[in-house]
Formats: sequence, structure tokens, C-alpha cells
Amino acid sequence: MRLLYDHGGIVRPRNGGTLRVAAAPDVLRRTERWFIREGTPTMIEGYGFARNVLPRMLPTLCFVTLASLVWLVPLKGAGSGRWVLLGTVAVVTLASWATIRLFVRRLPRVSPKAMVGALSAYAAMPIAVPLLQVAVDDTVTPPGGKGAGFLGFVVFFAAVFVTTATATAYGIGALMRRAIRHAAHDLRNSVHLMGRALPPMLFVTLFIFFTGELWQAMNRLSWLRLALIVVLFVGVTVLAAAARLRDEIGRVEQDLSPPLLSRACQGTPLASVDIVGLTPRAALDPVSLNKRQVRNLLLLFALRQLVQAAVFGLGLFLFFIVLGLIVVTPETAEQWIGTRPAYSVLLPDAPLALLRNATLIAAFGSMYFAITSMTDANHRREFFAPIIDEVERILAVHAVYLALGSHQNVDETGAAADR
Repeated sequence: MRLLYDHGGIVRPRNGGTLRVAAAPDVLRRTERWFIREGTPTMIEGYGFARNVLPRMLPTLCFVTLASLVWLVPLKGAGSGRWVLLGTVAVVTLASWATIRLFVRRLPRVSPKAMVGALSAYAAMPIAVPLLQVAVDDTVTPPGGKGAGFLGFVVFFAAVFVTTATATAYGIGALMRRAIRHAAHDLRNSVHLMGRALPPMLFVTLFIFFTGELWQAMNRLSWLRLALIVVLFVGVTVLAAAARLRDEIGRVEQDLSPPLLSRACQGTPLASVDIVGLTPRAALDPVSLNKRQVRNLLLLFALRQLVQAAVFGLGLFLFFIVLGLIVVTPETAEQWIGTRPAYSVLLPDAPLALLRNATLIAAFGSMYFAITSMTDANHRREFFAPIIDEVERILAVHAVYLALGSHQNVDETGAAADR
């Protein structure tokens, strides 16, 4: 049987017969690029380092390689034109990064020779940079200072490689861009967000704010220790989100009916897929996710939750700063603390204890808001459901993508057998 691809990438028989559904390779590739834009590249079938991660790492690795050559600029001999020279190097580096990034977007995969060449060139940088710098400027300035020595270059380039590989493998850059867009949306709707979530939170935190013992502790607490407390609250939020996400994934995977799949594929490269022809039964079989895919969805989920909680925490912080400036006079602050409080340089009228107090309550309130939005029915519908909708859509598109790829493999095998 001879087959034809229509514009939607669907295989249809040329001379009649039973309809078979498969995906044109172009549709599958465009769907894979859609996963990358959504920040979930691990949903690509056969996802691996050499085929999927390394090509997308090349712009960053080339950027770091070229930027490291700034160390080789002979500033001593450049005189007054050294800043022009540094600016020229920076512009050339950024232009090279943008060019390579554009090229990699159009490149489906990297040949083994090119991959070995790129990795070899990058691996040589910890040796090449200090040697060239000695030849050019008679000195070596390793990352981390003179005490780090040659090991500083090795640690720096190795850390950049591992960080870039991790961020690229899990699409952290795309996830951050999405989180920033959501943050802008949340800020535009901050009045609605604060109006719904702030009143219940004030019942929990308002009386704590006027506790003298808390002011004494915040006056003695360093900013570093306060930052560790904030990190602790963030960790609790991420753990709660991880536990909730696993439950949600188990629920979503069981709901792959054609109507849901059709709605999910709208606006994606799979929008023209014949879902009914793809699902001879009532629904697609549940798709089991591997650990990497679950971690990828957890990052998407956690970042979205943290950004939404951060917007709420910012509003809570500003509220208590204004409240403290109005209610807590310098005499009252001195009486609560037991000594004359230290004041902020940026806000001369605000004691440091007030700023730290507001920061602590805002961090606690953000954690409380994030967890409540996942458990409370009213908050869940308002703040948590949109995030779950994103996860549901990605999982539904992933199921259709796998089904189409499976049909494609079956049809190619059958066509080979016919020939």
C-alpha cells in the first residue's frame, strides 16, 4: 500500500483501504522543538546527551571559551584605549554567541567529529588560557585569585560545563523565561492576588510582627543567617510541591481521552492530528514517565510555584514595611529591642530589625501561601489549578507525540516489508 502525507503530517492511503495514522518526521521534529520551548526537553523520545543536549550547549560553551580570551587582552600595553579594546572583545564574543545559537537552532544533530572537536577545544581551555596569558602579558590571573593557581582554571571550566549541561538537559533557561513571564502577569494582577490571599495571612502573621522578642532576635540576626532561613522555607516549599506533583501526575496519566487530547494539542504542531484515528480505543494507554522526566516536570512546577509565592511575598514585605514605619516609632523600637536599634543606609527611618522582621514574615508567608494554594479548595482553584493545567497539557501532548512516533515506526517497517 502506497501512502501519502497530508499537510498535517497524517498518513493516508493513496488507493483507499484502512486509514492508518502516523506522523511525518517534520511534525515530530517540530513537536520536539515545542517541548524545548516549553522547558520540558526530556519529553523527547530517546533523549540523550550527544543527540539532544550537547548541540544546545555549544552556544554557551563557545561564549565561555571566547569570553575567557578577555583575560588575554594586554591591558598594560593598551593604555587609554584598553576600554575600547575590552568593549570590542565583548561585542565580538556576544556576536559569535548569537551566531552559533542561531546555527544550532537549525541543526538537527551534531556529527561525531564535530562533537569530539568541540569537546576537545573546550577541554584544552584550562591549559591554553594560562599559557597564552603568560605569553601575552607575562602574568596569570586565575579565577579565584592567585592562591587558586592552575587548579582554578580547571575548576572554573569544569563547573561551567556541568552547570551548562544540567541547565540545558532540563531546559532551565526556558523555564526561567516562562517563570518571568508569569511573574509579570502576576504583578499586573497583584491587586487581585493580594486581595484574595493577604487577608487570611494577616490573621497568622500580624500579631507575630508586634512581638518584642522577635524584634530583639531580628536586631541580632545577621543577613547571612536570615538568608539561610529563607532558603530553608524555599526547601520546604519545593518538597511540598514535589510530593503534590507526584500525586497530580498519577491522576493526569489516567485521563488521556480524545477530547482532552484534542484540546491539549491546540496551538502545538500536533493540532491537526486525527486524535480519533490515533485512539482506536476510548483513550490512549497511560504513559509511564522516567525519573528524568519527573524531575523536569518538578522543576517546571516548583519554579512556577516559587515565582507566584515570591510575588505574594513581595507584597507582604511591603505591607509590613509600611505598617512598621507608621506604627513602630523609634522610641517603641528601642523599648522592644532593649537598646538603640541600627538603621538602614538606604532607608534612614527604617531600623534594620524592621527590614529583617518583614523579610522573615514575608518568607514564611510565601511558604504558607504556596502550600495552602495546593491544599485549600478555594486557593487551589484560584492559584494552583492553572499550574496543573500546564502540566496536564504537556503530558497530553507527550502521549500523542509518543503514539504518533510509534505509528510512524510501524508504518515505516510495513513499507519496508512491502518493498
